[in-house]
Amino acid sequence: MKKTISSLVALVLAFNVTAADKQVTPKNTEVFPFFMPDEKPNIPLSSSAARNYDNYLANRQENNELYTQFKYTKLKGFDYNDDDGTISRRDPSKIIFENGKYYVWYTYRNTPTPPKGAALSSDTIPSADWDLSEIWYATSEDGFTWQEQGVAVPRPPKPNVGWRSVSTTDILKWKGKYYLYYQGFMQASGKRGDDCPVAVSYSDSPDGPWTPLNKVVIPNGAPGEWDQYSIHDPYPLVHNGKIYLYYKSDFAKQDKRRGLVRMHGLAIADNPLGPFKKHALNPVLAAGHETTLFPFKKGVAAFAIRDGNERNTIQYAEDWVNFEIASIVEMMPVAAGPYVPDAFTDTTDGRGITWGLSHFTGVNGWDKNHSNLVRFDVDLSLDVDDRKMKRHSIKFSPEQHYQHGLSKAQKARALAETKKLKKLSQ
Repeated sequence: MKKTISSLVALVLAFNVTAADKQVTPKNTEVFPFFMPDEKPNIPLSSSAARNYDNYLANRQENNELYTQFKYTKLKGFDYNDDDGTISRRDPSKIIFENGKYYVWYTYRNTPTPPKGAALSSDTIPSADWDLSEIWYATSEDGFTWQEQGVAVPRPPKPNVGWRSVSTTDILKWKGKYYLYYQGFMQASGKRGDDCPVAVSYSDSPDGPWTPLNKVVIPNGAPGEWDQYSIHDPYPLVHNGKIYLYYKSDFAKQDKRRGLVRMHGLAIADNPLGPFKKHALNPVLAAGHETTLFPFKKGVAAFAIRDGNERNTIQYAEDWVNFEIASIVEMMPVAAGPYVPDAFTDTTDGRGITWGLSHFTGVNGWDKNHSNLVRFDVDLSLDVDDRKMKRHSIKFSPEQHYQHGLSKAQKARALAETKKLKKLSQ
């Protein structure tokens, strides 16, 4: 009897597999098929089902070249003074490969104390993690172990651009020369809107020496404009024979309930030293914190990290200006500086990226606030097909969820709502 039942089960399973292999199409062609078609079916679709085909590079994450998971690896070669908050490395640049090794530049702070806020800051006490900083650089043979080479761009003497702090740099290679763009602070961060235009230094070698231009190359906007106080995270790429420099600005702070809005702009120049002309459609990207972009096919892809209605997305603009969501992702890197082999080749066939550096903040608590550099790996490349990088739905432990629990005030409000409900029901 058991053998008979087993045979029947096997027969049913075999029939189902055979039917599946044949990919049976329902008789009612107005019904969405069991085997999801790669192309948009010519039937009535809900807005969501239609958007799944119209708005993304593929109808499944696994086939979307701009979808990925992010894998993180601790780096070797950097010392952080036992994470006491006095040494910080953050905001890495794009990574370039020169002289048989990788190069990266970053914000480096080495101060007697951790940041103490604007009110307690001084000539030696930083207000923020990026205050009283210099631009340093490191090299690596493999991308995992790094050798710190020292300062690339020191703080210039007052009143030159960046006398208070130089930070958040990025690299451009143009006609055999190298250019570092960076934020130049003229006051302790947090005292106003952060007076922070873009400055530049240039060199014949990635190892320097670097010559500062000692003037603003991308100025803040006029009073009342969205970027009137700050031009953050300058990020240059080469496109259409010009320098396309993307940047971020913080704005719209009005009260404690509503914090800063962060959006991204674009400035274009024929010469690395300017003049740069801001795009008429700025801001061109209305979500994201730091600027991270790379050539992809004919256009450019951008990370929208942390902030805005479209945060935690990777976006794409074939015309390098009008961005659309290409994928929704998880655990994005903060201040990502990817290795972009075709960043400066003026390509019309961008191949994408597979790794880079980013940073973790608040590593040892906010009373010892500082940042550590970290490596991330992805499959955002047309030349790689790593299906394990395309998995989705990351699982978090209960303990990780409890870390984001209610505040005392939020719990008190919940209890008060229940108390009010009980009183009304009596």
